[in-house]
Amino acid sequence: MQRFLHLTSALLVGCIATLHAQETPPLYRGPVTQVRGVYVTPIAGAPFSAVVAIETKQSLLDGTVKTRRSQAQIARDSRGRIRNEMHALVPESFTGMPPLISAHIFDPETRISYFLNPATMIARMQIVPEPRQISDASDSGGQDLGSSELNGMQVKGTRVTRIIPAQFSGTGKDVEITDEFWYSDELHMNLLERHTDIRSGQQTVSILSIKTEEPDPSLFEVPPDYKVVDLTPAENSPVARQNATQ
Repeated sequence: MQRFLHLTSALLVGCIATLHAQETPPLYRGPVTQVRGVYVTPIAGAPFSAVVAIETKQSLLDGTVKTRRSQAQIARDSRGRIRNEMHALVPESFTGMPPLISAHIFDPETRISYFLNPATMIARMQIVPEPRQISDASDSGGQDLGSSELNGMQVKGTRVTRIIPAQFSGTGKDVEITDEFWYSDELHMNLLERHTDIRSGQQTVSILSIKTEEPDPSLFEVPPDYKVVDLTPAENSPVARQNATQ
């Protein structure tokens, strides 16, 4: 359990770091034991809600393939506020919605980010600095896969292949890693991401059941039964900002 909590915390820190760096989808790297999900760009004027379907396949030493799956709800309103959930990876035989691990709410206007922990009923709040202007994944120099259609939307595909030298791969031989993603100009995010690495298997993240309409506003609010803990450095806290304007 302690190892799992450390992993979850690391993933949450990684999400905040991504918001620090950019507001376009980063190149999907693929994890070893947990799948972070899709990056929802916090931009205004393109509301939607959808289901994220996650599947990971790993070849075991006995020749069998271990398959785990998960689902999550994501949403963005016209103001650019986003909600992104992370649910547990469960066996292929599991039915229903996997247990919720955390939910992330972010408002690009106020730069306030919340991570909701249903186990502790705590909402960790932090002011996120403005992103730096850097190139997005579509400028990664990968192989152009052309255009296609996913869930009724036009997407552009890119494949990036990297070689990890034998001395660093941990396998004693060169390892090829492939990242493939399909980007929607309409939603400004990836609708399909696929990561392949023989060491961790293949992870696929797909966006399904897309509804391009205004989501329920309550999705972007902290539930009243949650305790809000402000992790923002004192000089950047909402109170300090308010005092600075007076």
